[in-house]
Amino acid sequence: MPTSAAPRATAVLAATAVLVSLAGCSDDGDKGSGETGLAAQRLDWTDCPAPSAAEGGGTSPSPLPGGGTWQCAFMDVPRDYAKPDGDAIELALIRAKARDPQNRIGSLVFNFGGPGGSGVTGLPSLAADYERLRSRYDLVSFDPRGVGRSVGVQCQDDKDLDAYYAQDSTPDDAAEEKTLTEGLATYAAACEENSGEDLPYVGTTNAARDLDRVRQALGDDKLHYFGISYGTELGGVYAHLFPKKVGRAVFDAVVDPTQNSAQGSLGQTKGFQLALDNFAKDCVERGDECTLPGNSVKEIEDFVIGLLKRLDEKPVKGIGDRKLTQTHATNGIVQTLYSKEYWQYLEQGLNDADGGNGELLLTLSDSLNGRNPDGTYSNIGAANAAINCVDDKARFDLEQTKTQLPRFREASPVFGDFMGWGLLGCSAWPVEGQAENPDVSAPGSAPILVIGTTGDPATPYAGAKKMADELGKGVGVELTYKGEGHGAYNGGDACVQRAVEAYLLRGTVPADGTVCP
Repeated sequence: MPTSAAPRATAVLAATAVLVSLAGCSDDGDKGSGETGLAAQRLDWTDCPAPSAAEGGGTSPSPLPGGGTWQCAFMDVPRDYAKPDGDAIELALIRAKARDPQNRIGSLVFNFGGPGGSGVTGLPSLAADYERLRSRYDLVSFDPRGVGRSVGVQCQDDKDLDAYYAQDSTPDDAAEEKTLTEGLATYAAACEENSGEDLPYVGTTNAARDLDRVRQALGDDKLHYFGISYGTELGGVYAHLFPKKVGRAVFDAVVDPTQNSAQGSLGQTKGFQLALDNFAKDCVERGDECTLPGNSVKEIEDFVIGLLKRLDEKPVKGIGDRKLTQTHATNGIVQTLYSKEYWQYLEQGLNDADGGNGELLLTLSDSLNGRNPDGTYSNIGAANAAINCVDDKARFDLEQTKTQLPRFREASPVFGDFMGWGLLGCSAWPVEGQAENPDVSAPGSAPILVIGTTGDPATPYAGAKKMADELGKGVGVELTYKGEGHGAYNGGDACVQRAVEAYLLRGTVPADGTVCP
């Protein structure tokens, strides 16, 4: 995510991207890549076990279409690349082998965003969307360092996280401000106590260097890559560090690499407001089919604002003894705006909460926070906070945050306070941040297809052109999708899918400036 969102709210934006740092200069793909004097590791692929608790739990991935199984492996990477012969950490990987090995191009490595999302669980859950790409690629993903099974960052226990995610994230007075800042400090202290030795090393620059180790271990001369949301930022940093190692690459739902954390967070605030406007407009156009009160976009949004204010004063019944708070409700609303397919749940959830039943919005909030139905949490929130805070140099204190709030409120009457207070997120973090924004310039890289969606709430559309420009002339190739949601390829648009598949499967680069549909 392009924000220093409060760790207690990071899972709200878990599918989005983060500003990342760069330690050092770009290289030619060999310097610092791990190739010098280092043999590629041999990966021992075996059938995949059930996901770990840190990855979100569940059952082992289903058999692949047409037969075959998902395979998993571990590989070692240096904890600290400044000490390549020092302590190592394990990365967890997963793959589905290509259906047509005779025409196999290589491996296609995915990062689905977060930061903090598990690729080991994410790839099987989304694999149907990428099945055509498996004709010529092994589909591969991994848990980045600090995530899931890859030495996942741990902070608070499940009971404490329930309280943490329920607390008021938009304080109205000094007492509530004190509660919020103390909660952030307690959370950060727990992260340091439980994962302190890893916190300095979980940043995106190290993850990009890990990607090159993964490329080598897979036996590929070039990294073929599909990055979504934060995955576009990770891919951009990789391209900067290893431009000559970039193969065919696609960035979808693209982060603006030119923004600092406050600018990025403000952009997201506008993006989610735009998505809510579009939802409300659709509701109005459906007339009596829409069950929300109001005959205009403003009336529907006033209803949402009023509901959130009531929940701030008096939460309603949620799940078991847990109530739907204002924070949880806002979280749940944000979750539904990632995809137009979820708008039906937003309508139902708002209606239910207005009637005193917060179960649906709380369930949506839980899914974004990484809370499982049994009350356990994945480590997505902890990893998200750790990666954000080591990447992002900004540290907003209470007064600095409060001076930013008017801009956020002007950007969105619904999400302004929620996003604005999120600037406090790294204020108590025990590790210094490294940069204001990343360098993704990649002269000499192969073309990278950069896809922006006009209605994307989490990585607003303007970021795609900024990414393409920063990658450099002849590298960034921009494609626009006129539609809703966060991510275009798996949204099912045939025009987008044809363009992506023509490049990844046949090497045909679309014209820069292509518009779909």
